[in-house]
Amino acid sequence: MHTFLSTLHVLLQPCDVVHYHALGPALFSFVPRLAGKKTVVTVQGLDWQRKKWGRIASAVLRLGERAAVSLPTHTMVVSQVLQRHYREAHKAETSYVPNGGMLRERHLPDKLFEWGLEPGRYILFLGRLSPEKGCHLLVEAYEKLDTDIKLVMAGAASYCDDYSRRLQTHAGERIKLLDWVSGDALDELLTNAMVFVLPSDLEGLSLALLDAMGAGLCVLTSDVSENREAVNEAGFTFRRSDVADLADRLRFLIANPAVREAVGQAAKRRIREHYQWPQIAAKIERVYFEVMGWELAETATRRPNQRVAALAPAAKRKMG
Repeated sequence: MHTFLSTLHVLLQPCDVVHYHALGPALFSFVPRLAGKKTVVTVQGLDWQRKKWGRIASAVLRLGERAAVSLPTHTMVVSQVLQRHYREAHKAETSYVPNGGMLRERHLPDKLFEWGLEPGRYILFLGRLSPEKGCHLLVEAYEKLDTDIKLVMAGAASYCDDYSRRLQTHAGERIKLLDWVSGDALDELLTNAMVFVLPSDLEGLSLALLDAMGAGLCVLTSDVSENREAVNEAGFTFRRSDVADLADRLRFLIANPAVREAVGQAAKRRIREHYQWPQIAAKIERVYFEVMGWELAETATRRPNQRVAALAPAAKRKMG
């Protein structure tokens, strides 16, 4: 409904390109074209696979998967895995334009002490507290460890739903559940962690993972294709949904600070070389110029009258 109302609104706006994000909003990407505007869709992941959706929502999002390449003027995807999926499943060509990460330097601890944490003495998960992110797997694996290193899970959740309530039952001195963090608090939490863990069942390209790598953290992710693509050889993976394997990898990393340091430096280097926002923004701009039929010189700046409207789910804009 949010995207539908936004689509009606943008029809009256003086923009050339309307940019939709995700499969659900892609269903409306044909409407601005009826008014003579160009549309672009960025596929962030195959959202219908997420466990939180019921049958009807999943069916609608499956339609969105096809709509993302059949209705807009052009389609972008955030991973090469998604690019291959659309080529093989839908015989459609897309542009690969990944998300970006920020390079962060270590912040002196301040907020950490309010949370009862010590620098370099906690494992970090950052993201939505939802089933497909594998939060419960991380908790189960952590509780198998004999360690005084704490586990911090920071992210948005509705504490009235059953999944969040189950996670809350594990919160205590060793396991800290925090609300969503941003700004200086986020920088502090990221740059002082020991290890970042992303145990998700599915991904498109995780912004939290890129931010952790950009902060120079040693990262440990599930071995889904999108995570392996992002990490490459600059991090560790474990078998998806395998609690024992996750616990074993955590024991190894906790016991080997030199390994963590080397891998963290490699992760930061990978973000610097492949996932910087200025280069990514330039790729997005190039797509805009192509769909408009304009030529873009290497030193060209945006035309004065070029305007772009971006439409994404409200929750995704809030979460980043």
